[in-house]
Amino acid sequence: MTILALEFSSPQRSVAVAREEKVFAEAVETGGRGTNAFGMIEKVLAETKIEREQIEAIVVGLGPGSYTGIRAAIAIAQGWRLARGIKLFGVSSVEAIAAQAQAGEIFGRVNVVNDAQRGEFYLATYEISASGRREIEPLRILAAAEIQRLADANELLIGPEVSRWFPDGPVIFPSAATLAKLVASRNDFIADDKFEPIYLRETNFVKTPPGKTFVS
Repeated sequence: MTILALEFSSPQRSVAVAREEKVFAEAVETGGRGTNAFGMIEKVLAETKIEREQIEAIVVGLGPGSYTGIRAAIAIAQGWRLARGIKLFGVSSVEAIAAQAQAGEIFGRVNVVNDAQRGEFYLATYEISASGRREIEPLRILAAAEIQRLADANELLIGPEVSRWFPDGPVIFPSAATLAKLVASRNDFIADDKFEPIYLRETNFVKTPPGKTFVS
């Protein structure tokens, strides 16, 4: 299966093309607010001499992370599916980071940290060894003070921008190449109606009282 992977959840965006577990090419973009998504896609397709029609599946990093970036990746994937009838697959970007930590021989109890804004952080905890990795505490949102307590206890913190808050933490960005490898041997593709960014907060709506008008 020929896979196109899109990982736009962090400040380091990437696109990769793979077949089975072999990654043929990856384009990486860092910095700036915009994402040259189609430019990166064209670059990896040209480098691999793979035509758009040969892509059989697209995998997207679903975050948590940049809501705008993840939404852009999802829109591209869904548009491609409408045009070509391909399969779609979504993977937690945190899972990709844990896989990259394992590949980099970062072993033991590992906490994957990502900025959740509002003075809070996303956190998932893994036990990682050379032979495998296991999620021991699922993704949740914690206050900055709770993450600081982990750092003070010499817990290992890793993540896309972890050094901004915890200088000793290894910086690991989720990569499109890792996403492609994670799904190469799996077939549990998800339906379009469940293809959403990972966002743990509940959405709150405020009902306008009768006769009132809110101006933003």
